[in-house]
Amino acid sequence: MKKTLLLITCIFAFSVFAKAQTKPGPAEQKLLDSLCVELEKIDLSKITTKQEATDAFMNSFLTKSDMMIEVAAEKGVDVTDQEAMHKVGLGIGINLMKAKCAPFIKLATLMAGKQLDRSNEVQSTVGTFKRIDTKGFNYIVIAEKGSEVSFLWLKKFPDSEKFMGKTALLAGKKIVVTWKEVEAYLPLAKGYYKVKEITGVQFL
Repeated sequence: MKKTLLLITCIFAFSVFAKAQTKPGPAEQKLLDSLCVELEKIDLSKITTKQEATDAFMNSFLTKSDMMIEVAAEKGVDVTDQEAMHKVGLGIGINLMKAKCAPFIKLATLMAGKQLDRSNEVQSTVGTFKRIDTKGFNYIVIAEKGSEVSFLWLKKFPDSEKFMGKTALLAGKKIVVTWKEVEAYLPLAKGYYKVKEITGVQFL
């Protein structure tokens, strides 16, 4: 069964190019809804390669393997028939695309070997406030999962005035930083680099 699921996963990347698929039955629709919810749990900001995307999808899909068996039964397909299961898997991929399941679309893009364009995509990171660094520009530094992450403070954002004075009292407070990746010229580094520009900060 695992080999069959792995083969099914491999052909999901090609579902982007498919143009037709029959309307899903009750069992398949249940799988589509459940799988999309499961995929929404993935932190897509950490997925950057084809292998990572494939692994992430595989892990989510394996949690729904019992539902896949129900879909095969609904379609009258023997789960040991790999060619038939390939077609079932392709159909699920197409219907996930038709349903506009956002996390699947992003994973499918990467599984097809294409890099995600994260420009102008607002993302968020949760951590504890550490300090303000000044390196030509101001950076808000937070601790996240044992490491420090810096965010460029380039423009005014809601409550930005809280970081303009002494920030010692803010140390250790948990915050959510919303940001987008931009390319900026960094004077001290004398070059253009991709940085995380702050769009907002919220205290928890």
